[in-house]
Amino acid sequence: MNLEEHIGKIALIGGYLPRKCGIATFTNDMYKSISLAYPKTEVMVVPVNDIAEGYPYPPEVRFEFSEQDISSYERAADFLNFNNVDVVCLQHEFGIYGGNAGSHVLALLRDLKMPVITTLHTVLQEPDAHQKRVMKELITLSVRLVVMTERSKGILKDVYGVSPDKIDIIAHGIPDMPFSDPNFYKDQFGVEGKKVLLTFGLLSPSKGIEYVIQALPEVVKKYPELVYIVLGATHPNLVRNEGEAYRISLDRMVANLGVKKHVAFYNRFVEIDELKEFLGAADIYITPYLNPAQAVSGTLAYSFGCGKAVISTPYWHAEELLADGKGVLVPFADHENMAKAIIGLLEDDHKCNAMRKRAYLQGRESIWSQVAFQYGESFYKARLSMARGVSRRYALKTQETELVELPTLRLDHLCRITDSTGIFQHATYTLPNFHEGYCIDDNARALILAILLEETGDALGKISNYAHTYASFINYAYEPASGRFHNFMGFDRKWLDEYGSDDSLGRTLWALGTCVGRSQDKSLQAWAVQLFEKTVMKITEVSSPRAWAFALIGIHEYFRRLSGDRLVDQVRDILTDKLLRLYEDSHSEDWKWFEPVVSYDNGVLPHALILSGRWSDNHKALEVGLETARWLQTVQTCEEGHFRPVGSNGFYKKGDVRAKFDQQPVEAYSTVAMCLEAFQTTKDYFWLTEAQKALDWFLGKNDAGLFVYDANTGGCYDAIHVDRVNQNQGAESTLSFLLSLQEMRINEIILESYDRPITPNEA
Repeated sequence: MNLEEHIGKIALIGGYLPRKCGIATFTNDMYKSISLAYPKTEVMVVPVNDIAEGYPYPPEVRFEFSEQDISSYERAADFLNFNNVDVVCLQHEFGIYGGNAGSHVLALLRDLKMPVITTLHTVLQEPDAHQKRVMKELITLSVRLVVMTERSKGILKDVYGVSPDKIDIIAHGIPDMPFSDPNFYKDQFGVEGKKVLLTFGLLSPSKGIEYVIQALPEVVKKYPELVYIVLGATHPNLVRNEGEAYRISLDRMVANLGVKKHVAFYNRFVEIDELKEFLGAADIYITPYLNPAQAVSGTLAYSFGCGKAVISTPYWHAEELLADGKGVLVPFADHENMAKAIIGLLEDDHKCNAMRKRAYLQGRESIWSQVAFQYGESFYKARLSMARGVSRRYALKTQETELVELPTLRLDHLCRITDSTGIFQHATYTLPNFHEGYCIDDNARALILAILLEETGDALGKISNYAHTYASFINYAYEPASGRFHNFMGFDRKWLDEYGSDDSLGRTLWALGTCVGRSQDKSLQAWAVQLFEKTVMKITEVSSPRAWAFALIGIHEYFRRLSGDRLVDQVRDILTDKLLRLYEDSHSEDWKWFEPVVSYDNGVLPHALILSGRWSDNHKALEVGLETARWLQTVQTCEEGHFRPVGSNGFYKKGDVRAKFDQQPVEAYSTVAMCLEAFQTTKDYFWLTEAQKALDWFLGKNDAGLFVYDANTGGCYDAIHVDRVNQNQGAESTLSFLLSLQEMRINEIILESYDRPITPNEA
C-alpha cells in the first residue's frame, strides 16, 4: 500500500512541543516519523493550548486552538475542512481538552468532513457518567481507534461495545537506540563506576517516586555506590495549582532518610537526544506509578524498547509489556518489595542482561519508523471505511430516500465561471481559476448545454448570449492550416498548443453538430454547418475511440437537419466500422468491451453505436451498442444497487480489480446520455431506471452518501474521493451535471408525448 498515492494531507491534533507533556512529545515524535516515512504527504499539526499566550511552535503547526474556548475548536474544524485535509489523527487524553470530561473536542470532531483516527492514550474500565458519554461519542465520530495494548482493546470491546474490526493495536513509539553498555554513558553525568536507577517523566503524586526513595536505605547498604536519578520537571498543571510542593516533599524525604548523596533530581523537561543519554546511563529503569488503570506509559515504552531492565508496579501497561520475565513487577506503594526487586536485579547480572536483551529485541518492532508505517495502514483503512459508509458522518438520509422529482435547474455557477471569452476550465471552490485559463473541450460542452436549454425554454437572457460566446471561442480556435482546433488558451487569450487532442476534436464536432441539428438561431446554424464540413473528415485520421464516438454523436445531431449529406454519411460509416472492429478484436465472453481497459467517458462508446445502429439500420452496431451498454452497467453498479462509476485512480483493467475512486462527474453524464438513448431506442424501462441511478449519483446516492451537486450554487463538485468530495466546482463537473439534468428534462417531455404507457421490455 502506497499511502502517498491516496493521502495527500494528514493533520495531527493534540498537545505539541514546546508544551511540556507526554502527549506533546508523542505528537512531535509522530510528526517526525510520519514525515520521514511518507515524504510526499504533507503533515501538519493543530495543537491545543493550555495557556492563553500559547507556545512558540515550529512551522509545521498551522493552526492552534485554546483548551477552554469551545469556539476555537469549531474554527479548527473549519481550518481543516477548508484545507482539504485527507485524514485527521487525534491524540486523546481526557485532561488535555476543555469541557466536562474533555467534551469540547467533540465540537471539533462533529464538524470535520474527513475520517478521524483517534489514538486513545487512556481507556477507562470504570468511567464516570460524563467520561462514558464523551467516550461513546468520540468512538462514534472516529472511523478507527488506535490503542497500545491488548488490555485496552478488550476494554473497548467489553465496556464500550466497539467492534474489534475498528480497533488497531499500535505500540507506543520509541527512539531508535543502539544496544549498549550503560557504562559508556555514565561519565557524562559523573556517575561512572556506580549503579544507576532512573525514573523520568513529569512529576506528580501519582508517579509514586516516594516509594523508590523509601526503598533506597535498604538498597544502599549493599550497594553504597548507587544513584537514583529522577529526571523531569513537575507537571505544569501541578505547578500552576500547587507550586513545587510535591518536589519539596521529596527533597525533605531524601534528607530525612539520609540518602542525599544517592538521589539526583534533574528538574527540567528534556528533549529526545538528551533523554537518550540518560537512558543509556541507566542500569535499571523504574516506574513506581500508583494508578493500576494506567493504560499506557510512554516512559515505560521508551525504557523497555531501549533495552533497559525494568522494575514497575503492575499497572495495566506494565502487566502486559513486562509479562513472561521481561521485567519485574512489585506491588503498589510497597517500598520493601521495591528494595528486594532492585537488589535482586543488581546481584544477578545474568538475569539483568537477559532481560535487557529480550526487551531490546521486542522493542525493535516499536521504533518510530515502524510505528509510522503502522499508522499509515490505519489511515488507509480509515479512508476505505469512510468510502463504504462505515462512519456515521456519511450515513446520510439521501441514501434512504427515493429521489423521484428532478432538481430545479440553476445556472448561477455556469454564469459565474463564464466571461466574455468563454468558460473557464477550472475553479477554486466556486471561484473561476484564471490561472488555468480556458479549453475548447469545456466550451464545446457549454455550447451543447446552451442549445439543449432552448428545447425547454431556458435559453434566455445571459444564457442565450453565452451560446454566442462559446461558439465564438470555438470559431477562434479553428486553425485553417491544420484543419484542427486549438484546445488550451491562457487567461491572456494566447493559445498554449499547436492544436488540441483527438478527443477535443471529437467533442467540438459534437457541439457543432448540435448547433446544426437543434439550434433555433439561424446564424449559429449557418456558422456551424460550414465549420463542421471543414473539419469532419479530420476525425477519420485520429486514433482515439472516444474521439470517434464524440464525432458520431455529433454526426447524428447534424443529421437531425441535414440527413442527406453523403460525405458526412460516409464518415459515419467509417467511424462505426472502426468501433465495431475494435470491439471484435477486444471482447470475450466475460469482457464485452472495446478495449482491455474501461477507462474514462465510457458511456459514449455504446451511445455512439446505438445511434448508428438505430438511424442507419445497422443491426450489428445496435446489437453491440446495447450489449456493451448493459455490460457497462453491470460494471458500474455496486452491491447495494446504486451507480458506481469506474474510478480514475487506476480505471478497470481486464483481469484486474476495478478502481473505486476517484469518481468523476463526466462518467455519470455519459451514462445518463447513453441510457436515455438506449431507452428511446428500445422503450425498455430498464434503461430509464439506469439513467435515473446515474443522475442520483449527483444527488447523494453514491458510495460516499454525499451530494456532488451543490444546490446552493448550481455548481457540481469535481470528484468523489475515497472519503470526501473535491470541493472545487470546475467547468467539466458542473456541465456534466447540468447536461445530465437537461437531458432528463427533455426526456420527460418525450415521455409526455407518448399516446399510451410503454410497458417494460417493450421494443
